[in-house]
Amino acid sequence: MAEPRVSYSGAQEVSLLATHTVLKNTYLLLAMTLMFSAMTAAGAMVLNMPYLGPFVTLGGYFGLLFLTYRLRNSAWGLLSVFALTGFMGLTLGPLVSFYVQAVPNGGELVATAFGLTGLIFLSLSAYALISRKDFSFMAGFITVGLVTLLGVILIGLFVDLSAFQLAISTGVILLMSAFILYQTSAIIHGGETNYVMATISLYVSIYNIFVNLLALLGMGDE
Repeated sequence: MAEPRVSYSGAQEVSLLATHTVLKNTYLLLAMTLMFSAMTAAGAMVLNMPYLGPFVTLGGYFGLLFLTYRLRNSAWGLLSVFALTGFMGLTLGPLVSFYVQAVPNGGELVATAFGLTGLIFLSLSAYALISRKDFSFMAGFITVGLVTLLGVILIGLFVDLSAFQLAISTGVILLMSAFILYQTSAIIHGGETNYVMATISLYVSIYNIFVNLLALLGMGDE
């Protein structure tokens, strides 16, 4: 009895369909989480919530990130994504309030940082989607960068690194930009098949770009 054959073109069509589905679901979920995060940030500003502190912020982030990773293949994973991004929105609210209230032209700085963040994300995503280049070669660089960033964050809990803020913020923006290219490329080429984790990766990149652009713009306005 002859074995059934699957044509290469048919398998390729299935693969492209799966990739398109992951990409569509990722951007849809990302848009929803960004809106939800903006709502929680606005709520924190209205309630005049204080800064939660580095330990609560990092603990909440890594705890919810671990929860999302564990639940990524279930419907509960979607709820944990909103819990994580909502929490990050709460941490963003006090920061935005500070710039609006304490920094000259703070509202304009926030709006500029928001616009530049959107421009960076859309430009990098469009480049990766249109060029369809494989950015998997950046994995090593990004891993080293993330480990270094985590080390800097931990050191910053005990040592004043404000003198190096310009270099740190610039480095974070470049690293997160590279990660957007890497993550988008991974979705396109089938390296990332879970849209929940893809959404979290892109969200964290956007969040960090916005925060560090705000810091850089704030320095220039001093």
